[in-house]
Amino acid sequence: MMTETWTYYLQKTGAQFENNTLIHFGQPDEERQQAVEGDIITDLSHFSLIKITGNDAVTFLQGQFTNDVKQVTDKQSQLSAWCSAKGRIMVNFRLFKRDEAYYLLLPQESLENILKRLRMFVLRADVKLEPVSETLLRLGMAGTKSTQILTDCLGFAPPTDIDASVTANNITILTIRGPQPRYLIFTENLQTLWECATKIAHPIGASAWQLLDILAGIPQIVPVTAEEFVPQMVNYQAIGGVSFKKGCYTGQEIVARMQYLGTLKRRMYLARINTNTPPQPGDALYVNNNEQNVGKIVNAQIHPNGGVVVLAIIQISHETKEIFLQDQPDKYLQLMDLPYSLGT
Repeated sequence: MMTETWTYYLQKTGAQFENNTLIHFGQPDEERQQAVEGDIITDLSHFSLIKITGNDAVTFLQGQFTNDVKQVTDKQSQLSAWCSAKGRIMVNFRLFKRDEAYYLLLPQESLENILKRLRMFVLRADVKLEPVSETLLRLGMAGTKSTQILTDCLGFAPPTDIDASVTANNITILTIRGPQPRYLIFTENLQTLWECATKIAHPIGASAWQLLDILAGIPQIVPVTAEEFVPQMVNYQAIGGVSFKKGCYTGQEIVARMQYLGTLKRRMYLARINTNTPPQPGDALYVNNNEQNVGKIVNAQIHPNGGVVVLAIIQISHETKEIFLQDQPDKYLQLMDLPYSLGT
């Protein structure tokens, strides 16, 4: 299979895999440093792809996801999510279009359950959902020189605007948020691009790539945190992940009520913790010595400058208090500024 050939090639270049995830290239500390300061490239096999086709595809997706699927074109991708009937995110993802088909990029560990559940809603609609992770390979690139690297290696420039998309020569590039220019690349053969790009860009593993997501304030909901948060709790209204004009979708009434009638009591914060061991998604947060938790970790990764950085859902009323990790009362969260405005 194509992925086996690709994985074998990466292993020959020093990649170390665990559960189909590229952990690192032998120097995790150096890779994290390069992620925040240099130009990097990474395999994204820890994300899976679902291909959606059929005459009713747009109508079907529009009735399920938080964002306006009609805005997705060959030139525009989007963040989106699928919620439960209670308005809680089951999975969040990026949706893009390529060759008249829609593609959903989501965490590998969420694929089987989400694909099964989505298919239950198809009924008699002309919609086909199929996993295509084995055929359409995925890369991530970032850094101040990454735009020029891609242009030189591919012969065409990536798009400049966040969420913009371009497809040429059977290669799709999406521009995404990041501390530096950052891109997702999809194609059926990555070896030529990899060999060209790594003349300058440093290969990194999955954790270093998620570090960039965290610094960009982009959450990743995984199975352990599924159905825990409404979109506004993870700042989805601030990063273009939810539409309040598109009409009905699963959980829409709850999400809209929160936006227009409710008061948001919890939201997502970016923070640093003075520890060498990253907490896990879903780990509880406490304030003072109160037994009742005031939040949960969404994502966490080691930062090359010391400690770990986290995205955490915290009760807004407690944001000025000392908040610490469960069972670690000396490990306090030091809140940081998000790289985007939450608006009013």
